[in-house]
Amino acid sequence: MYTGLSSEEIGIRGAGGDEINAYLARPRGEGPFPAVVVIHHMPGWDEETIEITNRFAAHGYIGICPNLHFREGGYDTAPDDAAAASRSAGGVPDARFLGDCQGAIDYVKQLDDCNGKVGVIGYCSGGRQAFLAACSLEVDAAVDCYGGFVVGEPPAEYGLTEVKPIIHLADNISCPLLGLFGNEDRSPSPAQVDELEEKLKQAGATYEFHRYDNAGHGFFGWGSGMYRPEAAKEGWAKIWDFFGRYLKAGA
Repeated sequence: MYTGLSSEEIGIRGAGGDEINAYLARPRGEGPFPAVVVIHHMPGWDEETIEITNRFAAHGYIGICPNLHFREGGYDTAPDDAAAASRSAGGVPDARFLGDCQGAIDYVKQLDDCNGKVGVIGYCSGGRQAFLAACSLEVDAAVDCYGGFVVGEPPAEYGLTEVKPIIHLADNISCPLLGLFGNEDRSPSPAQVDELEEKLKQAGATYEFHRYDNAGHGFFGWGSGMYRPEAAKEGWAKIWDFFGRYLKAGA
């Protein structure tokens, strides 16, 4: 575990060559280090997500978190307001997310202290997007933390017209996948997690799923009433083990 890190807000090139902002956190010490793209939840590029990115740097990973709502908010808009604007527009289009995620991958891979291996992790809507990245981009490992609407349509009242089920993409998955889910969640529900797991089995994917009783959606979120310390603690242990095996081992 690394006890020193440096961090800063940077600009990267995202989808369509657009400049967007991102948060970069890097461990101090002798590299090279693997990198992790942290995909924020629907509430946006907020303090909780920045702390998660720092946590990866503290554990010996280059962490980068692109602001997927930058086009709706720019540099000066509060995360809540940018997220609301994004939701009003139907959510982040998948093609735009993939371009922004690829921009983050390209940025970290050109750093002198990167070992060339990159993982992705996402929470809530970001969990869905982590699965999307695992099926669409060249990444070395992916973690889906209770990603909703991989299976099943969003309710109409959510207004997420840009968000569609993507379970069919499981046939294209190109890296190991870790899934962390709460058994009291409704999106994804236990039945939807079962459906996704069956599809991954059929695709011959390398994956592992862990499910937690007495935990619902957002159980990692220590700043909310959904936080479940025991599930979060065990979940983080699974994350460190998983990324350690696929991003650090043999580097």
